[in-house]
Amino acid sequence: MKPNLHHPVGRIRFTGILEGISFLLLLGVAMPLKYIFDQPLAVRYVGMAHGVLFLILCGLLVHAWGDRKLPFKDAALAFLASLLPFGPFVMDRRLKRHELPE
Repeated sequence: MKPNLHHPVGRIRFTGILEGISFLLLLGVAMPLKYIFDQPLAVRYVGMAHGVLFLILCGLLVHAWGDRKLPFKDAALAFLASLLPFGPFVMDRRLKRHELPE
């Protein structure tokens, strides 16, 4: 099921997937380019995109928790999952339960 962007949890799922992809690009592409091939520019841009997406995700988590659309436990788990490389993809399955269908 694709994320429902009209629901706060759907926006978290969508942003979480983007943030997870940016984290994997940062670790798997940009960091090797910087340290193996001496190309630091990739880390600057991919790192900035990842940072912005991470901050947006944190804001969305606080908003969904404040609106009582997401329990504190799941909001905290989603935050912790965003710190791990494949965490947002694993957490997406759990977040689906809180999302209303379109």
